[in-house]
Amino acid sequence: MKQFTTTLILLFLFGLKVNSQEIAILKYQGGGDWYSNPTALPNLINFCNSNIDTRLNPKPETVEVGSNAIFQYPFIHMTGHGNVVFSPEEMENLRNYLSSGGFLHIDDNYGMKQYIENQLETLFPNNGLEEIGADHPIFSQEYNFPQGLPKIHEHDGKRPQAFGIFQNNRLVLLFTVESDLGDGWEDPAVHNDPEEIRTKALQMGANIISYVFKN
Repeated sequence: MKQFTTTLILLFLFGLKVNSQEIAILKYQGGGDWYSNPTALPNLINFCNSNIDTRLNPKPETVEVGSNAIFQYPFIHMTGHGNVVFSPEEMENLRNYLSSGGFLHIDDNYGMKQYIENQLETLFPNNGLEEIGADHPIFSQEYNFPQGLPKIHEHDGKRPQAFGIFQNNRLVLLFTVESDLGDGWEDPAVHNDPEEIRTKALQMGANIISYVFKN
């Protein structure tokens, strides 16, 4: 968040509004359902505002990958089940956003991994995804997860994994796989998850939010 300061100053100079306490959903091309889990982020925001003293706008906005509006949001969330395609112009815009202090959380809603990994290899060819260990502060920011990323939905029965892309030792992108946090954030009636599972998902989401907005 601190490294976002220079970008914020530039936005003010150019007369753009900076939504420092808002979260946006990333709209992308390729056919993947970027709009899935519609109740997830509002529920996570409500949980954070009620439990970790954030003041996030209760309604997340939507931004396109190639839009200048992306720079207005310190935190952007991306999800879906299918294909993802970034144009060269979108690649450059997203790369500049992350290099300027922005943060992207990608939550695989099952079926996205094979597509997004190809895009990320082009986005940061010299900074590949690396698995984040359970000792990383994102797993203890507000709530302790000594085993790392919690398992919310089974899918293929594989272990949950958190991957990151780092620039100058700063985590700029978090990619959560085989966990499906967003499903756990949804309204209880959507997936009928036990309350314990939903609580774990929301607490892990709160850790991510806190890591971005409070550090």
